[in-house]
Amino acid sequence: MGRIRKKADLPEKMCPVCQRPFTWRKKWEKVWDEVKYCSDRCRREAKRAT
Repeated sequence: MGRIRKKADLPEKMCPVCQRPFTWRKKWEKVWDEVKYCSDRCRREAKRAT
């Protein structure tokens, strides 16, 4: 079985749109280095601003 990690131990990034920290999610496991935005809403806002 996998090792259980506390949420405080997970990696964190800052969202460039809303300037809030967001933590690693299981669905981002393979693409964590490519994740830039905390949500679809922030991703849409970033595209709209350019």
